[in-house]
Amino acid sequence: MLELKHYIGGEFQSGGTGYVDSINPTNPSETLGRAPQADEEQIAQAVDNATSAQEAWKRQTGPARSALLTTWAEKIATRQEEMAQAVAAEVGKPISEARGEVQRCVAILRYYAGESIRASGSVIPSLTPGALQYSLQEPLGVVGLITPWNFPLAIPLWKAAPALAVGNAVILKPSEHSPWCAQILAETAKEAGVQSQFQVVQGAGQAGKALIKHEDVKAISFTGSDRTGAIISVACAQRGKKLQTEMGGKNVAIVLRDADLVQAANLVAGGAMRFAGQKCTATSRVVVDTAISGQFIDELKKAIEALPVGSPLEVSTAIGPVISGESQSRILGSLNGGDRIYVGTQPSEGFFVPPTVVGGIDENHELSQNELFGPVL
Repeated sequence: MLELKHYIGGEFQSGGTGYVDSINPTNPSETLGRAPQADEEQIAQAVDNATSAQEAWKRQTGPARSALLTTWAEKIATRQEEMAQAVAAEVGKPISEARGEVQRCVAILRYYAGESIRASGSVIPSLTPGALQYSLQEPLGVVGLITPWNFPLAIPLWKAAPALAVGNAVILKPSEHSPWCAQILAETAKEAGVQSQFQVVQGAGQAGKALIKHEDVKAISFTGSDRTGAIISVACAQRGKKLQTEMGGKNVAIVLRDADLVQAANLVAGGAMRFAGQKCTATSRVVVDTAISGQFIDELKKAIEALPVGSPLEVSTAIGPVISGESQSRILGSLNGGDRIYVGTQPSEGFFVPPTVVGGIDENHELSQNELFGPVL
């Protein structure tokens, strides 16, 4: 079992208010690692380090910041398969998608390495002859990132890379379900020479709360549930912090009578079921013209049956487990009412939910209104 750690001040350290285990959702009897939960003292230490580092970081030239981000991208590129295997094991993402996520991480860092040398600001025409008016964009300071488990590498970098590129310092609080992925990300940062301008504090909600309430954290970027996002929005508003949130989705596909039904069924099935529907962009509803609904349902069944359910470490797998036993129970418990048009296979072990299509439900039903984060359409 891996002993996971925080990455604070350019070094890995333990300690805090206890530990949380990282469980393999495919084989719940396997504990992959144990991560410490950061306490307020460790959050304060990380913020102090970030504040000091940011003063020097913002004075770095754009090319210097670009070089560091490029080096970080290269370090991730050398560990791509290892990182993909960790994503597949820890959060149950099928290995083909996990490999794509790691490749995206390399692309993100390279892209923002380019952005860091792009000129910013503008010259403003003056009403006074001979006068020069201009504006400059300046970094905010220390930025707190609170990220989910479903894209445990890409979402942290979607947030961190642009913040770092323009001179901010970053403190990442990853999901308690993906501490191993966060540590590997921190390891690649350290290998690249990234010090206190990027830090990782492990833990659950209490660590996030401590990060939000610290007065020297100037902005929060959050991706996660509607409920948690609403709480964070209030907390940031009370403290005058800048806030960016990305919360739940309840995405709909519309199939009209002149559609290519085979193509439509494949797209809807993949959008709804791959990675067990655990994306905010997942297709969770489909509205079908009644003239072709029967034919479409037949094609949809065939398309779902063509998506293998199983271990995310198998290259052929399209649908793995959901993240936890709690999530599994919640999703299965919501499948009441309506007609079960299709129910796929469910392995006997692991946190699996069978791919399911439900029809004939009211628009006010929970399945119509709430994001399930499961393979349910």
